[in-house]
Amino acid sequence: MKTKDTKGKILTVLLYAVLVFLVVLFLVPIVWVIASSFKSTGELFSWPPTLFGKNPTINNYIQALQQGDFVQFFINTVFVSFVATLLTIIVNVLSGYVFAKYEFVGKKVLFGVVLATLMVPLEVIMIPIFKVIVATRLYNNLWGLIIPAVASPTAVFLVKQYYEGIPNAYMEAARIDGASEFGIFARIMLPLAKPVISVLTIFSFMWRWNDYLWPKLVINSKRYYTLQLALASFSGEFSVDWSSLLAMSAISMIPVIIVFVTLQKYIIGGVTAGGVKG
Repeated sequence: MKTKDTKGKILTVLLYAVLVFLVVLFLVPIVWVIASSFKSTGELFSWPPTLFGKNPTINNYIQALQQGDFVQFFINTVFVSFVATLLTIIVNVLSGYVFAKYEFVGKKVLFGVVLATLMVPLEVIMIPIFKVIVATRLYNNLWGLIIPAVASPTAVFLVKQYYEGIPNAYMEAARIDGASEFGIFARIMLPLAKPVISVLTIFSFMWRWNDYLWPKLVINSKRYYTLQLALASFSGEFSVDWSSLLAMSAISMIPVIIVFVTLQKYIIGGVTAGGVKG
């Protein structure tokens, strides 16, 4: 018994050591970007390199803010991320709920079609979607960044699997008490879906916030730039303004970190619940 307990403790220590190593490995680039954003240009390229500068300065932030309308770019990105995330939650939670809890003609076929779209690469449908955007006059418009990605087959699948793990007895009891179908969803089933909604919120917000390729295709006017397009503008044809780029990159991390820290406690529950039925 003592031998088994000793082996168990050793394995636990090794597991924690590996986890700590991975955490440090993923955090080092973030810490480096934040620390380097306070360095002067000379310190950025000094050798040997240092994590923290000898003379920290906020001049990089001031210079970056003066170079362009960064506040407008920030507002554009916040608008796109929040509105797209809200619409994504509404559309996909309702869709997943219907697929999980209601029976209708062609349900399996329709859900199969939804899942089949997961196998289609974005590059394949990018041109057709772009033509639709142009035809609907959403080109060079922030709504052109929001609407195309609202319906997500991955989100529909995740929500469906989650709701299938919730017993139908809740709905049947509510119907006996005279609750309407919308009332059952709004008062009972929606609050129970907080974990999966939190997961969708984190993934959707991070995706929209960090997206570069689609805004690059849809937006050609600088006043509609998102942060990622603005950050790319610091890279010139012959040189890169690393000081300003690092400063703005550090600022752009803040909203994503806030959203993740606020909702991260639901991430494990939401993901595992979406994969377990019963």
